[in-house]
Amino acid sequence: MQSRRNFIKHSCAIPAAITFPTIIPARVLGKDAPSNQITVGFIGTGGHGIHRNLNMYLRQKDARVLAACDVFKSRRDKAKRMIDQWYENKDCTTHNDFREILARKDIDTVMISTPDHWHTIMSLMAIQAGKDVQCEKPTLTIAEGRILADTVNAQKAVFQTSTEDRSMRVYHRLAELVRNGRIGKLKTIRVKLPAGNRWASDKPAPVPADLDYDLWLGPAPETPYTPLRTEPMRWRQIWDYSGGLLTDWGAHQLDTAQWANDTENTGPVSVEGEGTFNEGSMYNTAIDYKLKYTYANGVEMYVESGGTSLRFEGTEGWVGNSGWARPPEASSKKILDSVIGPDETQLFTCREGEHRNFLDCVKSRKDPYLPAETGHRLATLMHMGNISMRLGRKLQWDPQKEEFIGDKEANAMRTKPMRKPWKLTA
Repeated sequence: MQSRRNFIKHSCAIPAAITFPTIIPARVLGKDAPSNQITVGFIGTGGHGIHRNLNMYLRQKDARVLAACDVFKSRRDKAKRMIDQWYENKDCTTHNDFREILARKDIDTVMISTPDHWHTIMSLMAIQAGKDVQCEKPTLTIAEGRILADTVNAQKAVFQTSTEDRSMRVYHRLAELVRNGRIGKLKTIRVKLPAGNRWASDKPAPVPADLDYDLWLGPAPETPYTPLRTEPMRWRQIWDYSGGLLTDWGAHQLDTAQWANDTENTGPVSVEGEGTFNEGSMYNTAIDYKLKYTYANGVEMYVESGGTSLRFEGTEGWVGNSGWARPPEASSKKILDSVIGPDETQLFTCREGEHRNFLDCVKSRKDPYLPAETGHRLATLMHMGNISMRLGRKLQWDPQKEEFIGDKEANAMRTKPMRKPWKLTA
């Protein structure tokens, strides 16, 4: 199985040196002249922030990256070097505090590539500052996702939940085949996602001079610094900052599941699951997990750890794939070769990816292919699974009211407290 992150890294690698002609390039004079470009500030310049997001933005002729922000000095300095090398100047500014970027009138949009516990606060503050936002997924809680989606709608901001899946042919193809009845009536969805790490023993240590640890923590509980805590991907398995591999990989595979099921802007009516947790470990999200979701249309979705795959089973066959970005498979060649007609359901996509789609929508003021509401519903699906596993019981869900039915304890888990002075403000 090809790693999603290796797939991204190799497909987006940029040359070490770039040579431009000595004549004045057309981009300086035409529609892509600097005065016509959409300006971008980068918040979060770790591995995914530069390997995927920055590399893609630098290739957009109608975008101009002006600033790099990260609480790690080494990371923001690395981003600056990449940006300055690409534009052949030294104009990129660096910032430790993201609020400096939000205060700049010369920046139109922000790309947020931080740990999950920062996503909603930064997005809301950016929208209040008049910026359009592309932000990594997912939100940290159900409650904050609803606030974000409502704010985007009220402020008429453009917001892209950043994921590449909807631009990838295999996932777009699977969703269209299911939506157009090529497997008959959809009955069952089976999803596999990677398992979490078994153990992490990490002792407190002095905070590196390179890091503003208090700002890294932000709204999360105050906790002594440990070296692994802030490492890329490690924080994903810590409950204070994320929801484990379920919300990491689930944000990809489960989006296609919701898309194919035509439930991308609603959700299931029940969830039940069980997971294995490392008692006493810093990694306190589920390692191994099994979940069952039931939708109002009768579709049942089974999610379990142990790989990456998708399978849609219907009354007249099945379609799916057996690994990240692997080609479609089906119960018959007829299904695979099927042509979606012009009068059938044509699902919105952008083959050039989420960054291109976002910039196009900044101009048109239309919703991107994964807007805030859809991203919120996707995150809610995963948060429901985590809550069910933590409580150890089946939960009934009202997707309209967005609350668990008759379960105060579960409903209390739709949000998490925030460390002062940070708070959500719509």
